[in-house]
Amino acid sequence: MNQRIIKNSLYILLLTLGISSCKKTEYTFGSLTSPSDMTLTATVAGVDANNPNGNGTGNVSITTIAKSAITYKIDFGDGKVQMVPSGTISYKYGIPGTNEYTITVSAVGTGGITSVISKKIKVFVAFTIPTDILQNLTNGSSRVWICDNNADGHFGVGPSDAFAPIWYSAPANTRAADGFYDDEITFTKTATSQITMNLDNKGQTFVLGAALSYYGLTGAEGKFPLVTTGVKNLIFQDATSASTSSNSTRIQFSVPGNGLVLIGLGSATYEILSLTSTTMNLRTIGADGNSWYQKLKVKP
Repeated sequence: MNQRIIKNSLYILLLTLGISSCKKTEYTFGSLTSPSDMTLTATVAGVDANNPNGNGTGNVSITTIAKSAITYKIDFGDGKVQMVPSGTISYKYGIPGTNEYTITVSAVGTGGITSVISKKIKVFVAFTIPTDILQNLTNGSSRVWICDNNADGHFGVGPSDAFAPIWYSAPANTRAADGFYDDEITFTKTATSQITMNLDNKGQTFVLGAALSYYGLTGAEGKFPLVTTGVKNLIFQDATSASTSSNSTRIQFSVPGNGLVLIGLGSATYEILSLTSTTMNLRTIGADGNSWYQKLKVKP
């Protein structure tokens, strides 16, 4: 009788152990909570009154905070995405010029639940100006340029796909009545090896008829009392035209604001076709769609 009881007890024990060993282990994430109270700040380096889109480094400090967030996925708006556990990162944009980006941050909570926030920013990235361009334009510090009125072709025009004034090339000293022979353009090297420009038009600027509306003007082609003084931070980059190394330096710059260098052509971007320590030849596409040319020389 006792042996039967013992056997039955062993059977029950083994059966219990077997059932326990087959029981599936259960895991839990706890409560699934969406990240909340999200904030996103993006600070562009060097922003001030004179540099509203930054100092040209392209550096941006990004900080995101959200309750119940485990990590953050940041889309920088330039095609790059990165996981940032802390929500704080210093990021460097690299596209030259001023560009607008939409930063989108996904805060990831338990179970993969996300909350999203976005912010638009504008970032200026300065181009690394070739040494010879920097030196010839500024003489290493500052240099004043004027119209090269003694040269044939100091003012001219051609078709949009040309790189020379094949339609009209002004002979030497034939445009004196237009009033731009005494204008002075000062190019200055900054502490960060960028270049600023200041145009002194002596109170008047010659504006093409086709470009009048670009400057908010009406009337006939001629001289206008435009205000042009003020230091402007030039934006340099590789030329976007179809020029080659045989007819251009393949470097261009843009002038913020009214875009003027010497003559009102209705443009703000100028390609440097040639540049020495004493002469410079610029090309731009004017408001009329044609290619326009200006030759300058260093002020004696």
